[in-house]
Amino acid sequence: MSAVPESPSRPTVTEREAREVAEAAREQDWRKPSFAKELFLGRFRLDLIHPHPLPADDDVQRGEEFLAKLRDFCETKIDGATIERDARIPDEVITGLKELGALGMKIDTKYGGLGLTQVYYNKALALVGSASPAIGALLSAHQSIGVPQPLKIFGTREQKETFLPRCARTDISAFLLTEPDVGSDPARLATTAVPEGDDYVLDGVKLWTTNGVVADLLVVMARVPRSDRHRGGITAFVVEAASEGVTVENRNAFMGLRGLENGVTRFHRVRVPASQRIGEEGQGLKIALTTLNTGRLSLPAMCVGSGKWCLKIAREWSAAREQWGKPVALHEAVGSKIAFIAATTFALEAVVDLSSQMADEDRNDIRIEAALAKLYGSEMACLMADELVQIRGGRGFETAESLRARGERAVPAEQMLRDLRINRIFEGSTEIMHLLIAREAVDAHLSVAGDLIDPDKSLGDKARAGAGAGLFYAKWLPKLVAGPGQLPTAYGEFKHGVDLSAHLRYVERTSRKLARSTFYAMSRWQGKMETKQGFLGRIVDIGAELFAMSAACVRAELLRGRGENGREAYQLADAFCHQARIRVEELFGRLWSNTDDLDRKVVKGVLSGTYAWLEQGVIDPSDDGPWIADATPGPSERENVHRPIR
Repeated sequence: MSAVPESPSRPTVTEREAREVAEAAREQDWRKPSFAKELFLGRFRLDLIHPHPLPADDDVQRGEEFLAKLRDFCETKIDGATIERDARIPDEVITGLKELGALGMKIDTKYGGLGLTQVYYNKALALVGSASPAIGALLSAHQSIGVPQPLKIFGTREQKETFLPRCARTDISAFLLTEPDVGSDPARLATTAVPEGDDYVLDGVKLWTTNGVVADLLVVMARVPRSDRHRGGITAFVVEAASEGVTVENRNAFMGLRGLENGVTRFHRVRVPASQRIGEEGQGLKIALTTLNTGRLSLPAMCVGSGKWCLKIAREWSAAREQWGKPVALHEAVGSKIAFIAATTFALEAVVDLSSQMADEDRNDIRIEAALAKLYGSEMACLMADELVQIRGGRGFETAESLRARGERAVPAEQMLRDLRINRIFEGSTEIMHLLIAREAVDAHLSVAGDLIDPDKSLGDKARAGAGAGLFYAKWLPKLVAGPGQLPTAYGEFKHGVDLSAHLRYVERTSRKLARSTFYAMSRWQGKMETKQGFLGRIVDIGAELFAMSAACVRAELLRGRGENGREAYQLADAFCHQARIRVEELFGRLWSNTDDLDRKVVKGVLSGTYAWLEQGVIDPSDDGPWIADATPGPSERENVHRPIR
């Protein structure tokens, strides 16, 4: 197999330059409090989430009215089995969703949208995603990361008035960042937007463009060259999908989400008016990251829906299926899986609802909470679906179509597992989410260390930084020694039959332990800390569990106070917290006792071919094409498979 030459337009960047680009796109300041950030710093600020924030009555009424209409539509107009079989959402279904206003759930009413809150938008996604995950993905990509959200935050009045009414009722939008050789490393972005008069001229290729096959409007990230009149940098644009020079070259197919309209889009000499630039030049990545601050909540919302469905099927099947004289649910090996699904679904819904309500109130900075919800939701939903397949046994591995053909209930358990798998990759893979959250979680340490861990700084700079760090830690470390978690009566308002106060005391103590562990690691590795991805991933996973425990307890108390299944909610929260505590203790053990160093040696051996002999004895069914497709700019040589729905 011959190597594909690198495009001459592909930027070549060092690791340091790539990190600087990502760092520059970060929102540096913390103007509002963050429960999760405080948690990582060893400060359990229960007051930031308890009492549980609640939506306004008119928001509830508007949201419930739409959910009722959407439920009726899902039950009467959506056939998930047909979408799975045909690998396409019928045009009439999308048209019906447009008429229902589903494209404008998050768009303000003054632009023709429904103006739903984040809470009810997420509930709607969970509902429609349970009918068809492909439809959930279409609506989410359109509103969470497509044209509406970036324009809502960064758009001009003229842009909002021009595009938001279209997005609310008729036009589907897509978000285009990824390229064939660019994933989570945007510093190497190759698509260009060259200023030419009052326009920009776009050239490049975008990959995995969710909704791109059917989209009418695109948010495109492209690199503007620096010049005397242009600051340059990665910049966001609204692009008409029907513009001359835009070609959808392929509709991609995946192991799951078979109805997903995801493709490859080429831009060749596409003229975009400067008036359609979002924000300033060079703000593209910042716009993308800011959009995702709340946009990421859509994926865990649909994971909540998946968990609810898994629980329903597990309950019904395990009561009907008997083995050795009793229902399989009463066998401990199966029962423990059902308990995991029930408790985790409760906690995940608590995390999503709490984060969403905080997003609606806009009094907290939820960038870490939303990222934790995405990370935790995508991982736990996959585990729940996998456990459901195991509970169903051979029927879990069998397709719904096959089950129906031989006379049994068509339960798409294997499809659920396939459809959920992408969530661990979408909108930031689990590995990238670990690093993103870790960067925010250790922000305080990096800020005070500053020049101390920068290899390019002078000894004088390092000395001054050391003095500043000493003052910070002299005040901070003593606060990690003791706290309310050591008082037997703390959080007593969470003790009603079932005692949740003990779990909150555990969270408080463990938060301080987590902060101490981070400090010890920072002292040990200093500037090399950012390379310890295994350690940082475990730190983040511990924080995710503590956040979920906190949310579960607060939700249980909310439901108890409102007389809504309070006793049962307390039971589920208690079960979840006990399960989470076991996972947390295991993660703490693996902070310092792991195979990270040994694994790195093995990886080097694999890459050097030392273990190539181990690969002998099999046939590789792959063809000999290039690992990464050629994305050299130029006119398209393929048929345009763009399929706008009107």
